[in-house]
Amino acid sequence: MANNNSIKSFAKEFLIFGIKEARAAIFAGSFFVLLFISNHIPLFGLARYDFLFLAAVAIQLVLYFTKLETKDEVKVIFIFHIIGLVLELYKTSPSIGSWSYPENGVLKIATVPLYSGFMYAAIGSYISQAWKIFKLELTNYSYYLISAFLCFLIYLNFFTNHYIYDFRIFLILAVFIFFWRTKVYFTVTNIRRYMPLNLSFIFIAFFIWIAENISTYWGAWKYPDQIHTWNIVSTGKITSWFLMVIISFILVAYLKHFKKDILKK
Repeated sequence: MANNNSIKSFAKEFLIFGIKEARAAIFAGSFFVLLFISNHIPLFGLARYDFLFLAAVAIQLVLYFTKLETKDEVKVIFIFHIIGLVLELYKTSPSIGSWSYPENGVLKIATVPLYSGFMYAAIGSYISQAWKIFKLELTNYSYYLISAFLCFLIYLNFFTNHYIYDFRIFLILAVFIFFWRTKVYFTVTNIRRYMPLNLSFIFIAFFIWIAENISTYWGAWKYPDQIHTWNIVSTGKITSWFLMVIISFILVAYLKHFKKDILKK
């Protein structure tokens, strides 16, 4: 009987965990809905990429005015939006051509539709929402300036890896070393649980890779080997998303962890 109760309790907690995860991913989930319906309904004469941008802005406004996101959270998400947009401009430039946006649109900078920055903002939104919903707390995480410098090196490597050695394996190793002792505590129901922070980075990166496959299948953007026929995105992209998650996490961590501690003092 005790075992049956334990299984039922775990199943209930796992179900609630899934529901809360869906709540945390409200912006990303809404964006997926936009991607899907933009392939199947008339868009009032708008180019698909322009529709996605305007709809994403509308979702962001709804989240803010319904107080699901605070002003500080919107600022952090906007910063990550800009970080992503700058990276997109570089990666899609003719000299690099890592991926492309083949459809037409007016709301673009060079070859990059403005909606693309929201795909990065979705990561920041998820981490920010999860921090509140699961009441996250970090232990053994200090030296924020060092983590910010690591964040800078990671971002820099996304640009320099096309011309000099790709240092991502060393950066990933540095992440694991720096956060080796850091744990993230979270609450699903009434039990306080924890996991190594590095493990949470891996999980998030993997699910972003899954989302990336869905997005490219629906034509959000295309890699060179997907121009004529869709192919699964290389698993090597998981390492890219792992590093991008670090950047987003460090931005949100400043707001949720370090700024909070500073205000207390």
